[in-house]
Amino acid sequence: MRNLKLILAYDGTDFCGWQVQPDAESVQGTLSSAIGRLTGEKVLPQGSGRTDAGVHALAQVATFQTESVIPAANLVTALNDILPPSVRVTEASEVPSEFHARKSAKAKTYRYRILRDAVCPPFLARYVWHYPYPLCFDAMAEAGPLIEGEHDFTSFAAVDPEKGAAERSNVRTIYSSAWRQDGSEFIYEVRGNGFLHHMVRNLVGTFLLVGKGTLKPADVPEIVLAMNRSAAGATAPAQGLYLVRVEY
Repeated sequence: MRNLKLILAYDGTDFCGWQVQPDAESVQGTLSSAIGRLTGEKVLPQGSGRTDAGVHALAQVATFQTESVIPAANLVTALNDILPPSVRVTEASEVPSEFHARKSAKAKTYRYRILRDAVCPPFLARYVWHYPYPLCFDAMAEAGPLIEGEHDFTSFAAVDPEKGAAERSNVRTIYSSAWRQDGSEFIYEVRGNGFLHHMVRNLVGTFLLVGKGTLKPADVPEIVLAMNRSAAGATAPAQGLYLVRVEY
């Protein structure tokens, strides 16, 4: 039995998210079907995490076990011939049996894009949050690093019904959290040892309130300490979010 690691990029717009769900198209299910057609085996690839409906990935990691002898290098071409254009395998490699896409992950990086133009081009609408209204970038940039460190991020966590009792701690470590400008976009990038359900989108929604002047940068640490979801901002739309990198 071989343990194979895939790196995937996908446009999440037309999927219900990573995880298989009844009567809905998922990235995991689509990949599982493609692997099954190639190998004749029924496998359920495990991802580094569950991206939500509409969320994109530049480098999602998945692992699966197979008895197939297809060389890993050939899997890239073979799977991409079967997968829809919205999902691409960019790398494939054989890894030790104990390697697991989720359990072995040490850090993840997410990126969020806000387009500031008055009009959103149709070719960008699926990939950014179009927000043309007044925002103070300097205030948002000041607030970004204030969540760095180890904290209980309950204020930024949506209720996750699939979370088991063993996973109920909302304590995470954020290594970096920063806003930057790229042309007409405000871009947020955050790297941490793990993220709660909707956490990045809830952070973005809160930073947006700082940009609007509803909150001050100094309010952000107080929101963290409150450990109360109602203290933070609304959830930002899914289409602006990308899983950028997983580290092992």
